[in-house]
Amino acid sequence: MYFIDSAGWLSSVAKHPSPNFNARPPATEISLLVIHNISLPAGQFGGHFIHDLFANCLDCSAHESFADLRGLAVSAHLLIDRDGAVSQFVSFADRAWHAGVSQFDGRENCNDYSIGIELEGCDEVAYTNAQYDALIAISRALRNSYPAITAARIVGHNDIAPGRKTDPGAAFDWAYFKNALE
Repeated sequence: MYFIDSAGWLSSVAKHPSPNFNARPPATEISLLVIHNISLPAGQFGGHFIHDLFANCLDCSAHESFADLRGLAVSAHLLIDRDGAVSQFVSFADRAWHAGVSQFDGRENCNDYSIGIELEGCDEVAYTNAQYDALIAISRALRNSYPAITAARIVGHNDIAPGRKTDPGAAFDWAYFKNALE
């Protein structure tokens, strides 16, 4: 079971503060949970590259595919790795830079009012049971702390940036995840 402290940090997880965040607009209600996936290099799991990306210290010469990431400043609130281990990079009270150009239910700039969770993975590879277990427990804690995050307001990156993003992809079992939250 997870708890969220008064500063917006999740209990019992590794904290790796990212510089890639800013304040949410005043009086913003957190009302959206966005599920993403990430793997660096694409389709490869494990290692430190995701943490390095969120900390702005990724060695872009370490892999040829990293060239496009040079100068990119991104973050998510959380990362759940393949073993279900959770790292927090940005307080839920703050605006992580995970959604990019986005809109949900007619409202733009999803970073303003959302929480972003990255699953270590890719669109075509099944996520692990450990990842689902952690995601379900965390989603419950988030919904307890932020009641405006209803079941209908838990979406994929593809839902808020259609045509631009595809994650969490076809491998993500939405039915299993949503049923487990009930």
